[in-house]
Amino acid sequence: MDVVHAEDTRTRLLNTALRLFTEHGVEGTSLQMIADALGVTKAAVYYHFKTKAEITESVAEPVLLELEGIVDDARAQRTRGAQIDHLLDGFVDLVVQHRSLVALFSSDPGIARAIEKSVHSSDSFKNRLLEILVGPDPDLTAIVTAQVLLAGIAVAGGSIEVASLDDDTLRETLLSVARKLYHRPRRRTTT
Repeated sequence: MDVVHAEDTRTRLLNTALRLFTEHGVEGTSLQMIADALGVTKAAVYYHFKTKAEITESVAEPVLLELEGIVDDARAQRTRGAQIDHLLDGFVDLVVQHRSLVALFSSDPGIARAIEKSVHSSDSFKNRLLEILVGPDPDLTAIVTAQVLLAGIAVAGGSIEVASLDDDTLRETLLSVARKLYHRPRRRTTT
């Protein structure tokens, strides 16, 4: 199998797995279902991944890497306000761009296990993310507020109730609510 064909098959496999995870959940999706949906043998799936857990981790990995980049970029901003704004903007964009996967993040135990195994679930990453929103010495209320804000954006962005919204409307609505909840003024746009 040449490298280009192997990458194409791997990409198709991950896209198919995500679709099936969305429809059936991680636990409800078997390797055989993935193989059947791709029109390949189960052995062809095993060529790329040894377990369903590896597939699940690989499905989640790009979004987790993107989130880590958003956090790093936010931390590089000069003021705390700019850091918060950058994090909120980036997080909302991430949720909108990856709606179906984000919905799984907050509802599927199989995805949750994959995230916990990932390097992106480390306490240092979580602390860097939270520190942007709550500062270096937060009280319990600030920590809970930040966690509710992030979880709320993720759950709302992946919910069935907003599935029919176009990306721009969803993005604007999530940002508006996040800014209100976090007492961040609406930024002026220049035209």
